Amino acid sequence: MLAIVAPGQGAQTPGFLAPWLEDAALAEQLAALSEVSELDLGHFGTEADAETIRDTAIAQPLLVASALLTARALLGSDLGAVGVTAGHSVGELAAMALSGVISDDDALILVRERGRAMAEASAARPTSMTAVVAGDRDEVLAAIEAAGLTPANNNGSGQIVAAGTVEQLAVLAENPPRRARLVPLSVAGAFHTIHMQPAVAHLQGVAAGVETHSPRLALLSNADGKVVTSGSDALTRMINQVANPVRWDLCMATMAELGVTGLLELAPAGTLTKIAQRNLKGVELFNLNSPDQLDEARTFVDAHASAAPQPESK
Repeated sequence: MLAIVAPGQGAQTPGFLAPWLEDAALAEQLAALSEVSELDLGHFGTEADAETIRDTAIAQPLLVASALLTARALLGSDLGAVGVTAGHSVGELAAMALSGVISDDDALILVRERGRAMAEASAARPTSMTAVVAGDRDEVLAAIEAAGLTPANNNGSGQIVAAGTVEQLAVLAENPPRRARLVPLSVAGAFHTIHMQPAVAHLQGVAAGVETHSPRLALLSNADGKVVTSGSDALTRMINQVANPVRWDLCMATMAELGVTGLLELAPAGTLTKIAQRNLKGVELFNLNSPDQLDEARTFVDAHASAAPQPESK
């Protein structure tokens, strides 16, 4: 069984879309997504520097557009080979579009508004996120709580992301858990915490105009890792997830239960496959980062294609 996954904020690097846009058809597709997002995604994906694309309002649409662009280049509109799809944090919007819950355009509208609202919420007070790598899980969680932070991303064995104010993160840095390494993330806010509640309220209004459909393949929720069977439920979960922790550990547990044998990460790839190395033993991994890899990626897809567990309509 094949899983297709889309990375979240922090995965972006300067120029990562450049090789894809050498293809005129892909450049045209990105231009259409740029129009919907009201951003020049081609520029941000090829020429902008790291600090510019760290901006939440830019990074989020850029990542969703990239996931959709590379997925369509790989599979077209036929996702029959895919058993499971999921996205980490903002990547969940790309997964929702790939599963047919929302259109690509609506995914870009939602992420445009999500990014803007989260950037605005972040501007209210300096906040950020730090990955806590290794260490004893209980000790890591205790240190995060002692600093007044939220375990905003639970990424499975070996990584929990703490989020909160810069002052709280400084307390954690001064009192790190034993045998743990702290890695500040390239994000500009405490995502998936109470600090993002204003963005939830804004998205609820935007979502009222979005049409949803039942997923055409197994779509996993960041909230609890479960397969979502209702389009409206998927949309509600995505909105609430903005101010609540991402349980990627539970998404991976569901992939294991469903019998995933191959996991392909869409561009910019590498973050989720690295996490999967520690948590999905025996599952083959593929990072799709260049159009030169498309033939090899299609071979990978064919090798892991199987009858997917089709969710029931509600």
